[in-house]
Order: sequence, then structure tokens, then C-alpha cells
Amino acid sequence: MKKAVITAALILLILPVVASANIFNIRYGYFVPRMSGGQDSLWTIEFDNMSFKKSAYQGGMLGLSYEYFVNRYLSLEFGIDFYSRQRGGWYRDYSQYKVDSMYFAFPDPFGQPIIHSFHVSETPLSLAVKITPLGRRVRFVPYFGGGVGLYFWTVRIQGEIIDFSDPWIYQDPYGDITVYPVYYSLLEESNRISLGGVAFAGVMIPVGARTTLDLGIRYHMLKASFRESFEGFEKFDLSGYSLSAGLNFWF
Repeated sequence: MKKAVITAALILLILPVVASANIFNIRYGYFVPRMSGGQDSLWTIEFDNMSFKKSAYQGGMLGLSYEYFVNRYLSLEFGIDFYSRQRGGWYRDYSQYKVDSMYFAFPDPFGQPIIHSFHVSETPLSLAVKITPLGRRVRFVPYFGGGVGLYFWTVRIQGEIIDFSDPWIYQDPYGDITVYPVYYSLLEESNRISLGGVAFAGVMIPVGARTTLDLGIRYHMLKASFRESFEGFEKFDLSGYSLSAGLNFWF
């Protein structure tokens, strides 16, 4: 996957050199994933049990694109974006204690914490149609468009995990307690590829003879299916919007 992404990025950088009257764009945005789902969503399970905050998975998205002019109102955009976030957290309502040779999660938030990290990344390679309804020879150039993309994505959990599917009974003088085994695990679906979509809108503002400031919003649409470590969970929602600012270089 890394080779494919690097190759795509190099193509986007080289294209403006061999073309004319087109645009190369570099942008940086703030990506806000939807993180939606029901009871069987990995997002829901992590946020319900762990100390993670949804805001921790909002963050920077770097983008590059090359725009090929078809006519004064229409162009084709080839783009690539990069998003990756990883945070460590602990189970809010459980602590671990060693019983004989095993560790168990007890319903006690004040003991030894049970910790793991949660990593999410996506890299869409997109092909979109871009429309400039007023043409490109105006002071402010509004645009909108959309298309499809190949999304390279990774989801990983590494660290201590409570196995809620295997309850044990701990006999305590004050009453029996239901506890669960704790295991150190690496659960990962890495470099997977899914088909998604992208839509965008914004405005280009000239700041030089061949340079425009680009202010826009992009919406990525992707619900990816698990097949390996997280099989049995519902589709993972990697959709979300990005507010971005960038520069266009006209060639």
C-alpha cells in the first residue's frame, strides 16, 4: 500500500511539469469523522468502554491533487488525501487483578488500569468531476464536484483487552463477582482497500498571477467491511468532512 500511495503522490507532483493550463493543489484540512454505528460498531464499543474521546480522532488531513481542464467550466481532478490518528486509553469501569496465574477485569475503576491503543487511518485515491459554474476568469471562482475513490485503510487495537464473551465468577466473602479475563492482543486489519466516494465545494481566490488560495469543504463517504480480526462487527464508518485551506498553482 505504501508503494502505491508514494507512486500516486509522485505522479501528482510530476503531472504539472508535463502539462499546461491546469492546476496542482496542495491543501491541509481538519477532518471530522462521523464515527457512527449501532451496538456492534467498533466505534461505539470503544467509546462506550474506553476513556477515548471522539475529539481525539478529529485531526489533520493533508491533500494533493492535479486538475485537468476539459473546458472553461469542467475539469477532472485526481487527488490523494492522508489521515491517521492513534490514541491510548483505559477501560473506565474496570481494573485488572491477578488471580492465580491469570489477570481478570473487576468492576472497580480505581485499581490497575487496563490499557490499549486504538489506531485508525485512511488514504483515499480519488477521481472526481469539478465544475466551476462561473468559469475561471472571475475574481472569486466558486466550484463544486464529486467522484469515486479507492480508500486504503487500517484499523488496529494493541494492548490489554477484556474478553466479555467469557465471564467468570469470583467468590468473594461479600458476594460473588462476575469478572472477565484480560489478554494482551494485537487486532489489526491493515492496508485494506474499499470503494468510496467524495464530494466537495469551495472557492478559489487569486493571490498572484498563477496562484489562488483555495478554501473548501470535502466529504468522504466510506463504510468498510471487516473480514479478519474484527469479523462480526458491523461496517466501520470512515465517512466524514474536512474543512481545508490550500494553494492552487496554475500551469
